[in-house]
Amino acid sequence: MERVCNFCGNINFRSTYIQYIYRHNGQFLIVDNVPCEECEYCGEQYFKAEVLKKIERDFVDIYSNRKKLKKQIKVPVEEFATL
Repeated sequence: MERVCNFCGNINFRSTYIQYIYRHNGQFLIVDNVPCEECEYCGEQYFKAEVLKKIERDFVDIYSNRKKLKKQIKVPVEEFATL
């Protein structure tokens, strides 16, 4: 069975690793080197369920202090109207 991009209809994909930003209740986790399939035409990204579930588990473990952070960054936040 041939895969088709749900966004643009393209059938060509590439396996790659990306930076994924997970957000839940105003808290963030940036995860580097996440495996995904990416549409070669529009760039839409597709992830295996077990990959996303692992990111969710790590997010919970980090925010409940059961897992140590590898690195933490400070990110500025602005309202568009004030720019």
